[in-house]
Amino acid sequence: MKLNTKSIATLLAVIPMSLLSLTFAQGENLVSNGSFESTTGKAKKLGAIDVATGWVSPTGVRADLYAPGAKVPDISTPNNIYGTEEPKEGNNYAGIVAYSYNDKMARSYIMTKFATPLKKGMTYCVSFNVSLAELSKYASNQVGAHISKKPFGTEEKSSIIDKTHILHPDNKTYNAMYGWDKVCATFVAEGGEKYITIGNFSNNDKTKNEKTKKPDNVKGTVIIAAYYYIDDVSVTLLESGQTCECGTPVVEEEEVSNMIYQRSVVLNDKMTAVQKIEVQANYFGFGKDKLQPAGIASLDIIVAEMKANPTFKLEIAGYADAKEIEKAEEKPIYADMDKKRIAAVVAYLKEKGIAENRLIQTPKGNSESNQEINDTDEEDVKMAKNRRVTFKVVK
Repeated sequence: MKLNTKSIATLLAVIPMSLLSLTFAQGENLVSNGSFESTTGKAKKLGAIDVATGWVSPTGVRADLYAPGAKVPDISTPNNIYGTEEPKEGNNYAGIVAYSYNDKMARSYIMTKFATPLKKGMTYCVSFNVSLAELSKYASNQVGAHISKKPFGTEEKSSIIDKTHILHPDNKTYNAMYGWDKVCATFVAEGGEKYITIGNFSNNDKTKNEKTKKPDNVKGTVIIAAYYYIDDVSVTLLESGQTCECGTPVVEEEEVSNMIYQRSVVLNDKMTAVQKIEVQANYFGFGKDKLQPAGIASLDIIVAEMKANPTFKLEIAGYADAKEIEKAEEKPIYADMDKKRIAAVVAYLKEKGIAENRLIQTPKGNSESNQEINDTDEEDVKMAKNRRVTFKVVK
């Protein structure tokens, strides 16, 4: 490949010399800016991954950087041009094209340099998180990482076909549009590896793909690609006896989904106060009543409308999913998740100045399925959509 000298020079320059001489403690991340929080300025358009300190795109197709409060809505978080996703860590994340039909949309990659080279014979835990953007027409497998001694570099808008060192054990197709999937594996170093590159390194004929359905509540034009948000990149040295925690978090020794459903809500001046309130919803993790950033933002909208309309009362309906109801019979910790979620919402509204006598609490268990559930949704997505709190104005 023809070296992309400008990008590589930038990559080398942004790694502080002081970091190069450090001996890293056990478990310390060798990816200095794994959650894309450190930047050299503000991204102003798509294709600005090089604004994230230490990161570049090694081909002529530049990957994207998303950050909250961006002047250009296309590159903001959580809502942006390709969908909605809360960051896995911090405030920012990246975005790449991993697959497109007949390569009609060129793939993109992200690459960074380790703070110190990998040591010969040592085992490292390598992981990053992916989330499929809602406006992707496709989902694909083969989303992985390549670890190398030398950087890739070309100005051609071409795919990088090479060995994939880090891949899901089942090479799964990442088709979940809500929450994050972890790509994780161990890597035994030859010694001297300095770079990690993330993307799809396989030909299209070796890449499985499936068509997706755009969620009903998502607006925008579907792209003929599998577009993934990327966040929380980590490479850590495993000492003797340590293991790489690559599995899905488990609850009481049984696997459950840790997915938290999110949806984009767009308000406009034609909406009434009632409509602005009732379109809101809060969603939760399995067995959790913790408010998410997107949920807090929706509650702030409700607070503003309730204060502007002091005669309004608010019915707050809480729900659990079927798995939580089932497990509650054996483990009391999962009991009354509908009530616990309502309580979390009520506590926040009271803290913001809404009187408790204006709040009507209605726990509903799993008696009513979310009308946003589609027949094509996977089971974990259906459950995530049901773990919710909804709102209705009572005048």
